[in-house]
Amino acid sequence: MLVKISKMSGKLEDIPAINTNTLSNPFCIKMNNSKNENIICTKCYSVEMLETFRKNCVPAFEHNSKVLREAVIPERYLPFINSAVFRFSGHGELINYTHLINLMNISLKNKMTTFTLWTKRKNLVNRYIKEYGKPNNLILVYSNQIINSIAKLPANFDKTFNNVSIDDDRVNCFQKCKDCLLCYTKNNTETIIEKVK
Repeated sequence: MLVKISKMSGKLEDIPAINTNTLSNPFCIKMNNSKNENIICTKCYSVEMLETFRKNCVPAFEHNSKVLREAVIPERYLPFINSAVFRFSGHGELINYTHLINLMNISLKNKMTTFTLWTKRKNLVNRYIKEYGKPNNLILVYSNQIINSIAKLPANFDKTFNNVSIDDDRVNCFQKCKDCLLCYTKNNTETIIEKVK
């Protein structure tokens, strides 16, 4: 299998994922180094983990980064997913358009699985949907980069994921994903809000 699938732990326990290397992604590097402290990427959990207690994940995530960004993977080499729900980018962000095409092709191959993709890169998503349409088994979550600002739902997306640094009664992300599935279920809410950890 070309793409490595991660067995997640912590908040994402029991939600399988395809991850890429945040530490080598030019978009992530730029966002993580932003001088604007209101950008959530300056507090990136993935960077912190991959530089410390999850260093052992870097080779596998870098493998995925290389495989997913360099060429469209033939269908016969795409993974078979045996899970009701699946996460794209538990670590990492879309690297380029080829990366997105490969993720969409995985969705199209595995029609019985609900896939959820978090991304800040609306331009890539909009380009893909304009060219090919959106897989029926895909939930697109716009990952709002601005802390303490609740994003409006962009075109082609199903949900927004927002972070607040203050107590807010609207916070609805506070438990393990497998016990909630708010992000992994269609038509339940458009707005997800989590307190910055």
